[in-house]
Amino acid sequence: MDQPEGFTTVGEEQKISGSSVAYLVLYVDDILLIENDVKMLGDIKAWLSSQFSMKDMGEASYILGIKIYKDRSKRMLGLTQSSYIEKVLKRFRMEHSKRGALPIRHGIKLSKKQSPKTDEELKRMSDIPYASVVGSITLNDGVVAWKSSKQDTTADSTPEVEYIAASEAAKEAVWMKNYIQELGVVPSIAKPVVVFCDNNGAITQAKEPRSHHRSKHILRRYHLLGEMVGRGDCRMDRVSSAENTTDPLTKPMSQVAHTQHLDKMGLRSMGDWL
Repeated sequence: MDQPEGFTTVGEEQKISGSSVAYLVLYVDDILLIENDVKMLGDIKAWLSSQFSMKDMGEASYILGIKIYKDRSKRMLGLTQSSYIEKVLKRFRMEHSKRGALPIRHGIKLSKKQSPKTDEELKRMSDIPYASVVGSITLNDGVVAWKSSKQDTTADSTPEVEYIAASEAAKEAVWMKNYIQELGVVPSIAKPVVVFCDNNGAITQAKEPRSHHRSKHILRRYHLLGEMVGRGDCRMDRVSSAENTTDPLTKPMSQVAHTQHLDKMGLRSMGDWL
């Protein structure tokens, strides 16, 4: 089987030339085609159909559990996982629960009565990741990647926790930057990725990496952050805790602050589309 002329694997040195560009995104047996030339799109579909048993579903509206909304008049593109959310609610029998405006409210009161009492409850509590890393990556005012996971290293200070989290976020962001740079669709992507952090100690360690009694025990792999900053792949900027966009789903805050953070993430109510 011959590869159609013009397609290259992202990461290869060979580049595509010409004004007509098409991207083929493949996940198992699902394919998305993105192009700026209608004739080229038809030629690609014809070639694929000659090589595989393929069904043309027309303009993309649903892919991998994600609903795609488009409004060409407003030049807007939206993605929603409402069906996934509904499945999660049904799984935990919460589909008829009252809707809340905030995930965590200010002034929430916890008591000993809410502590685990049975062996089963204690076992479940042991799986909760108290040492965690939280972050998100935004492009063109929209969140394109996000993560909340348990750190595999237990830190003994807040700066160390933030330094490790910043290192993990920077690695993902720099990879994404290189990937988009290969696609050639965002000229400004060549600029250093801005990594926001609300801890001065972590920022200082990344900008001026040096061994001292507070950081000498940090695993070597996390010091890649300093190398990326030194190479100009990314830069560290301070953000105040009040302006930290990764907080709305992990910390209690007011309705106004929560809405402001969601707006920065590019999240909108579907009512704006319908």
